[in-house]
Amino acid sequence: MLAPLVKTSILGVDVTNASKQEVLEYVGRAVKDRSQKLSIVTPNPEMVMFARSHPEFRKVLNNADIALCDGIGLYIAGHILGMQVKEHITGIDMMDSLCHMSSEQALSIGLLGARHGVADRAAKCLREKYPKLKILFIASDWDAKVFPRGGVDILFVAYGVPKQEEWIAKHLPTLPIRVAMAVGGSFDYLSGEVVRAPFIIRMIGFEWLYRLIRQPWRFRRQLALITFVRLVIAKRFNIG
Repeated sequence: MLAPLVKTSILGVDVTNASKQEVLEYVGRAVKDRSQKLSIVTPNPEMVMFARSHPEFRKVLNNADIALCDGIGLYIAGHILGMQVKEHITGIDMMDSLCHMSSEQALSIGLLGARHGVADRAAKCLREKYPKLKILFIASDWDAKVFPRGGVDILFVAYGVPKQEEWIAKHLPTLPIRVAMAVGGSFDYLSGEVVRAPFIIRMIGFEWLYRLIRQPWRFRRQLALITFVRLVIAKRFNIG
């Protein structure tokens, strides 16, 4: 059994304090020695706010083995609060890196979730990018009857928050899967359904704004960021 990666708590939600490379190496070791199963979630400010009003969901997040610091706002908040989170790691970047690692190490993966046909298109793009990648399972909806009897090493689940995290917490212990990761809208990006922000915009931390401009319907969801910022400032200066 591997020692758990160090976590830090930001407004009640745990975040893994590790670099992307450290996470990749940790996952690789866990899969190879088959010492344990791993669940991976990707907290961002919106999820933190949802978790504050949904204790059961907060428990699911905090019980995950790895909680990536997804969302530049969460990374900045950690530093404001004196918690030196090592790296901002988006879910789609980690998924892509895990697929690359899987292709190099002959690991198998599965894609579960998203709208009808999106997982298939995402798989097609992944195979083009990583010809040696073994994709053994592709489905929009879960069906145990068609899941490989031997399982997969890594299953990416794209049901959206909070369904994907809850599904992993419920099913991972009993399924032949070594690692399960909640990936939100990553299949949409991988399949080309949604255009990702240019690299320079991602580098400066404004991918969220690019998404909001292209998908203005997300505005209501982003309102939670205002409360998130207020709570971070209040905690930093012991207000209220």
